[in-house]
Amino acid sequence: MSRRFLELAFTPSVLNAQRQAYGKARPFNDTPADAFGPDEMEFIAARDSFYLASVGESGWPYVQHRGGPKGFLRVLGPTTLAFADLSGNRQLVSTGNVQASERVALFLMDYPNRCRLKILGTARVESPTDNPVLLARVADANVASTVERIFVIELAAFDWNCPKYITPRFTAEEVQQAIEPLTRRIAELEAQLAARTNGVAPTAGSRLAK
Repeated sequence: MSRRFLELAFTPSVLNAQRQAYGKARPFNDTPADAFGPDEMEFIAARDSFYLASVGESGWPYVQHRGGPKGFLRVLGPTTLAFADLSGNRQLVSTGNVQASERVALFLMDYPNRCRLKILGTARVESPTDNPVLLARVADANVASTVERIFVIELAAFDWNCPKYITPRFTAEEVQQAIEPLTRRIAELEAQLAARTNGVAPTAGSRLAK
């Protein structure tokens, strides 16, 4: 865990809870990390969803799932993320919360590989019509006209979590890729079996011919 993340997350109340539970508070290490490195950038670019937490004037936290094609959460630089906000349910809870309090938290999951990345940052909402250059960086041309706003997040700190208790889960695409060789082999065997049933000799290169 990075020192910067500890400084932000380990408040006096958190440290006191650690002392009550374990007899001592967890010490800070000395590995500051204030910018995304190659590992973080690659991980973010491969995600097709993440969770975004914000806080409104009521003091209640709000967590929203965001999804899209892989890489829709764009890394604009070592300390900057952004994503295009398309038309949705028109509630605009996250948008309103960010206008009241810029602090946000992102939770990025890689279930198959049991990895997760936590990000703390400050967010702002930009207009796509007022920022065409930014729009081109966060949205492909085929969806640019449907972008209603752009979220820009400046990094405060990040942390990688341990894989313990992460249950591996797979998307339909990932399952399809995994079973593709089996599907092809089944089709091949079915074709060979059908040929035998119909009295057609297997081809010389088939396994049944050997």
